[in-house]
Amino acid sequence: MRKALYILCQCTWGALQSLCGLAVFLVNMGRRHYVYHGAIVTEWKSPYSASLGMFVFISEQHIGREAYKPILVHEYGHTLQSLMLGPLYLPAVALPSCIWCMTPALQKMRVRKKLSYYSFYTESWANKLGELAVKEPSMGQAPIY
Repeated sequence: MRKALYILCQCTWGALQSLCGLAVFLVNMGRRHYVYHGAIVTEWKSPYSASLGMFVFISEQHIGREAYKPILVHEYGHTLQSLMLGPLYLPAVALPSCIWCMTPALQKMRVRKKLSYYSFYTESWANKLGELAVKEPSMGQAPIY
């Protein structure tokens, strides 16, 4: 019942980001997929992991590494942000998260100031939500700049 409600809400309240996630999923149809707490997980070639609605995309560079499960928990936390914020998820979480992750000046600043990538509000919030939901550790304040 809980997974069905998760999927229903992601397909209605979180429809915009889930449709974007579906498009990325379809582009990556040939990749490995599985279900994690109702979310559809795809292992893809991108160096970044991401979440769009009920779709989670995990970088294949993490496969078989110690951080794989904590990253999965973290990305699942982003799917819960999608449930909470609905149509506000893209401007309130996804866009700021992408800017925080991919802007060269911010990448350099994180290194210079020794700031964890997960210290940003979108990322620390995703960690907390994922940990609460699945009762497993996330990325915490991992020293990834």
